[in-house]
Amino acid sequence: MNGVNGGPPPYTAGVGFGNTVPRVSPEDWRFHATEFAKGVAELSVEFGKGCRDVVKQSILRDDSFVVRNFGGPCKSACMKLRFLNRYLPEDRDPMHSWSVISFVFAVVIAVLIVTSESDAPVPMIQKLHIYPGNATRILLPDGRHLAYHEQGVSSDRARYTIVTSHSFLSSRLAGIPGIKASLLEEFGVRLVTYDLPGFGESDPHPGRNLESSAMDLFYLSYAVHITDKFWVVGYSGASLHTWAALKYIPDRIAGAFMVAPLLNPYEPSMNKVERRRTWEKWTLRRKFMYFLARKFPVLLPYFYRRSFLSGNLDQIDKWLALSLGKRDKVMIEELKYQEFWKRDLGESVRQGNVKPFVEEAVLQVSNWGFSISDLNVQKKLQGKGIVYWLKSIYKRPCQELTGFLGPIHIWQGLEDRVVPPSMSEYVHRVLPGAMVHKLLYEGHFTYFYFCDECHRQMLTTVFGNPQGPLPVKVDPIPVKVDPIPVKADPVPVNEDTDEETEERGWLQNS
Repeated sequence: MNGVNGGPPPYTAGVGFGNTVPRVSPEDWRFHATEFAKGVAELSVEFGKGCRDVVKQSILRDDSFVVRNFGGPCKSACMKLRFLNRYLPEDRDPMHSWSVISFVFAVVIAVLIVTSESDAPVPMIQKLHIYPGNATRILLPDGRHLAYHEQGVSSDRARYTIVTSHSFLSSRLAGIPGIKASLLEEFGVRLVTYDLPGFGESDPHPGRNLESSAMDLFYLSYAVHITDKFWVVGYSGASLHTWAALKYIPDRIAGAFMVAPLLNPYEPSMNKVERRRTWEKWTLRRKFMYFLARKFPVLLPYFYRRSFLSGNLDQIDKWLALSLGKRDKVMIEELKYQEFWKRDLGESVRQGNVKPFVEEAVLQVSNWGFSISDLNVQKKLQGKGIVYWLKSIYKRPCQELTGFLGPIHIWQGLEDRVVPPSMSEYVHRVLPGAMVHKLLYEGHFTYFYFCDECHRQMLTTVFGNPQGPLPVKVDPIPVKVDPIPVKADPVPVNEDTDEETEERGWLQNS
């Protein structure tokens, strides 16, 4: 009991020798919280008064800029609105009252704006639909299956054969989006597209690289009965597999054409201007994803499972953090692209395995194992040493060429923000033999997707005027001809007379 009011002290000693445990009364924390709130309120009031005094002494002085320029109009407006003071209580200062009313009015307007925005219909989350698998597949030497798709003319009538893979977050169904079968027939083109390992209906290939990708293309070409050289096509991210084919299987490739070819943004042979023009076109999130793919690829599954592997459907620029131009934005909003995107995306993520996407992202930003400049045509280095010198005395060595000997065409939109034009400029600098076609006002999607005129222009540039498919070869079938019986004339029998017989015998005796 304390000596003041006879109540128990707020702190009592616990049981034990020399050991005191403080026990706080339940009312103490409420009291302290209340006093703290009062202190905060008093400080806020004093702070507001201080701000008011500062405003009066600095801004509302007669010689201040605000008063000299806006004082007169405000005073005349207040004089006109003075009649509203009669609606205020008599014991209230009009200046204080109207300031409070103005603040409350601003708060109400802000609440109404937020409420009206929240009442807007929320777009429903669309689920991604995956169709049953129906791909044609081949068996590779290592036991994996590779899915492919064919368009155009048959193999026995193909004048030209085109083989292409697909870009990131795509599948074999993409090919050349929207190309008409009649156009392929007109040029006599057979188009073969295939799924990369782990995409679509192709089996995964752990530890794959660009050389193994080129060998998959090599085995596919023979499996689908492509005996002659064929053309390869690369669009956007699929171009790295096209470059690999030109490097590792050049003897099987007749030529290549690419649209907006994506390169390694960390390519060490890029100069500062090319690197700056490349990176400045991209969003911060895309730059961050490239950084993770290069330095911390183990973190990529976290982001992929919350975007395109979540089972939901959204636009490609949202999933891949793309910065698109006006024409590209219009393109991806069209109905034909939306239908194509739903089908292609569902096929791409069919297996639900995140590892193939991580491998593809790492391939884009890692060392490819070769440089694009290696594709330049140059003389092969001859041997050195005494043995080679002795051989050269008796036999003149033939000059061999290295690199890719076929034509390379590149189409690049100058309004492309996904694959900036600086990448194609780099290719033209290190590979002068490549023909770069610059497209004014074209973006990343507008020239390659659903453009009949563009498709015709590309095929005409590469193959010349259309000549149609090859004529069907008809093997001559041997016709069995029965021999016509020939009726022989009867041999006349000589009937000699007795006199002729006796004369022949006399001649023989003589």
